[in-house]
Amino acid sequence: MDLSFPDTQDNIPTIPVQLTRVGVTGVKKLLKIERDGKRPIVLLPTFDAFVDLPSTQRGIHMSRNPEAISEVLEKAVGGTAVEIESLCAEIVSCLLKKHKYAKKAEVSMKSDYMIMKHSPVTKVKTQEMTKIMADSVGYREGDSFKIRKMIGAEVVGMTVCPCAQESTKESAKQELLEFLDEETTQRVLDTVSFASHNQRGRGMIMIEVPENQTVRAEDIIQIIEDSMSSPVCELLKRVDENAVVVHAHKNPKFVEDCVRNMVQRIVKEFPYLPDDTMVTARQVNEESIHRHNAFAEKVATMGELKEEIKQVEASDIDTDTRGCR
Repeated sequence: MDLSFPDTQDNIPTIPVQLTRVGVTGVKKLLKIERDGKRPIVLLPTFDAFVDLPSTQRGIHMSRNPEAISEVLEKAVGGTAVEIESLCAEIVSCLLKKHKYAKKAEVSMKSDYMIMKHSPVTKVKTQEMTKIMADSVGYREGDSFKIRKMIGAEVVGMTVCPCAQESTKESAKQELLEFLDEETTQRVLDTVSFASHNQRGRGMIMIEVPENQTVRAEDIIQIIEDSMSSPVCELLKRVDENAVVVHAHKNPKFVEDCVRNMVQRIVKEFPYLPDDTMVTARQVNEESIHRHNAFAEKVATMGELKEEIKQVEASDIDTDTRGCR
């Protein structure tokens, strides 16, 4: 028996209000990517996919969203060089083709991403978990689509508070001066690492990827790691722990410092990106002596970032942040 069900989504809604985003979240898929003859990268990404909905349409055809994700990923399996941001852009294009009433479509993807590292002293091989992300948004312009795409990463690291460290250093100085002269005391202060409170930092960068340009997630991960007081490592022997702690305390960073470091490194690493390329750099430090977290963010075009860094370098400004909060 051939059944024909009514398409209730096409009905006029009882409350004719336009909706900004309608779709699905948490769609999990298996994705295998091969790059330049290297070992395949296996991801288990989670996708969110949305379109806007006009006031004349009661609902979207919801099944078309996961359907679009599946179609694009199945097509990508046969490829050998796939960028996750390009996959998101393809899904956006597919959504706009399937939802003729939609003027805008958005897709975001997030996945755990394993990188291999070695501990700092013993060089023990260890697997480190990061996150890679991609976003794409597309607009219908007549018979064509205008689509923008972004790639990014989120990395956990360690930060050491400069303010608390200065306090402990000053109190130690006063104690040392009780039995040492000024010169010897200063030599001790210049040699020894002083205590401070630590934070687990979460750095995030998202960079727009223009057509015919490439931004590697691995490069973004490295920038984020290098912008904190120290990278962290899943497997550390005692001498490795000492190396991480000492390195971090010789390199204290406020949450603001981390974002500024990211910006400077982004400009250095990706000078070829056009000036209108959008960039977001964000740092969240999970405080150890407070119940709240510290947050800093920079959102700007690549042109704006280049100009700011150019001014910093030209005036030879010391970018270390000082002072207490």
